[in-house]
Amino acid sequence: MKKWYAVIGDPIGQSMSPAMHDSWFSENGIDASYVPIRVKEEELGQAVESLKRLGCSGWNVTVPHKSAIIPFLDRIDPYAEMMNAVNTVEVRPDGTLVGSNTDGEGFVRSLEEAYANQVDNKKIVVIGAGGAARGIGYALHAAGYGPIVFTNRTLEKAQKLSDELPNSSVRSIAETEDSLAEFGLVVQTTSVGMSFATEGMPLNPKNLVEGTIVADIIYNPLETEFLAEARKRKGRIINGTGMFVHQGALAFQKWTSVRPNTEKMIEKITVNLGGSYVNR
Repeated sequence: MKKWYAVIGDPIGQSMSPAMHDSWFSENGIDASYVPIRVKEEELGQAVESLKRLGCSGWNVTVPHKSAIIPFLDRIDPYAEMMNAVNTVEVRPDGTLVGSNTDGEGFVRSLEEAYANQVDNKKIVVIGAGGAARGIGYALHAAGYGPIVFTNRTLEKAQKLSDELPNSSVRSIAETEDSLAEFGLVVQTTSVGMSFATEGMPLNPKNLVEGTIVADIIYNPLETEFLAEARKRKGRIINGTGMFVHQGALAFQKWTSVRPNTEKMIEKITVNLGGSYVNR
């Protein structure tokens, strides 16, 4: 019997997950499909029940439901619990719904794929204090990287995040701009610069030094204004394509026990978005 999977969120039309997962199903000879479903905030509980009733085998969760979905699940793994966010739901054979989060690990895998052994012992600044910053912060810490500094326009949010994570601290945006030369890795996790969100940069990279690794989790556009400015300053840049593909691959593996080809998918998405793929 053909299985089907989904991604739920609002908005959802821009998601590249359906094309990615359908391609992996085809490549691996799996009789399954993957569909995007727009779910409004007030409809989330009803949507979860409908997905169960209609026999969905698993689904991804994107904004704004990553935290809100937790009460509707039977259990979540310890990592998702720490993050208070779920991006992947598995439907077990007994119908149990299990939530997990692959975002942070997806980022770390993409970082290590691009710059293996070049982040060790480097000071890290994470821009933002939302769910993405939380996931990436936890994953970097779990992988042994740090110390980590969180910076955000609302400093209280950054402080709350830092209070939960060992070996981390906070700085204001202005302080971070002034001290940017201290950091070996800069991670931009906000929506600033996204093609359908906010233009501009989250902070001024004027003090960035040559050789700094600068990551932006946005993948559309492939090069945000922030990354473009980092490139001008001879930073080593990485966009969000790798994170997007690796978090999806981890979800795919949870559902099917198959590890899909991530390099081929990163190349495909990069080319589809008008970029040139470089295999480091």
